[in-house]
Amino acid sequence: MVTWGIVGTGDISDKLVPDLLAVAPGSVAGVWGRTRARAEHFAAVHGIPFATEDLSELFERADIDAVYIATPAHTHADVAIEALAAGKHVLVEKPIAESAADAERIFAAARAAGRFAMEAMWMRFNPLHVELLDRIGSGLLGEVSSVRASFGTPFRARGRILTPAQAGSALLDRGIYTVTIARWFLGDPTRVVAAGTFAEDTDVAGHATVESERGFAQLAWSGTEFLDLSATISGQQGWITLDPMFWAGTRARVHAGSVERIFGSPDVIEHPREGNGYRPMLAAVSAAIEDGLLEHPWHTHADTLAVARTMDDVLTQMRRGAASGN
Repeated sequence: MVTWGIVGTGDISDKLVPDLLAVAPGSVAGVWGRTRARAEHFAAVHGIPFATEDLSELFERADIDAVYIATPAHTHADVAIEALAAGKHVLVEKPIAESAADAERIFAAARAAGRFAMEAMWMRFNPLHVELLDRIGSGLLGEVSSVRASFGTPFRARGRILTPAQAGSALLDRGIYTVTIARWFLGDPTRVVAAGTFAEDTDVAGHATVESERGFAQLAWSGTEFLDLSATISGQQGWITLDPMFWAGTRARVHAGSVERIFGSPDVIEHPREGNGYRPMLAAVSAAIEDGLLEHPWHTHADTLAVARTMDDVLTQMRRGAASGN
């Protein structure tokens, strides 16, 4: 059994730990928090035997094989590299880093240490998405030619949201899901056109058209207003709509197979959520580590870097447009 340390005591860790313990009871051996009080409170709530405010103290423990990093995105690269240097495997909350260059630093450190490293793109392991990828890959829609995805909800009232140092980027927090699902079905982009808005130098909303050799994607994300939280994949023989919230979805409607299915009564695919939604990813990553893998074949280093490069391109265009007043 892989034993885990948790880095961070925020909302994500609070939801992830119960799922991790459901997958492998007793597998969480320690937690780090910004203060000892926060760490000890989190440990008491979740029944974790060790708590500390000293990262090196967590990473030096012999009873911890891997760490889940759920600190603000601007800290991910440095924390992950420190953990890898200490001999720990790492699973890093998305985005794995603020840039493709920092993501590559993490993967280079993982290669040097001979340890597993992955961005925690839980969407890729969601049973609904797994089935859709398999069925679409088998020709359910013919050749896929377009994707539409959006994720917009007003940010909660938190000071971190508009603070670049706390990675309040709407693109990194929400847009990453739209860019990821577009790449699944259309491959790497050949052209990106993007624009967005900023507040206190942080991008808070944006939209992009991403073109590839296979087709195009229309993507949007926002932390200032609601946008449709569904996604659609379209091809020669029909389309599939993932109901809200598409990145954590449990239901999709398949408009393909016959005239009646396309226009009248689409097939419905449903997969009830397991716990808080992290269980399939955590089980898959734990199994990969036990098997001695250094990355998971469903979400490889190359996959993460490709999405990160697209987001770098999107953000560059958004900044350029904002600076020119367009």
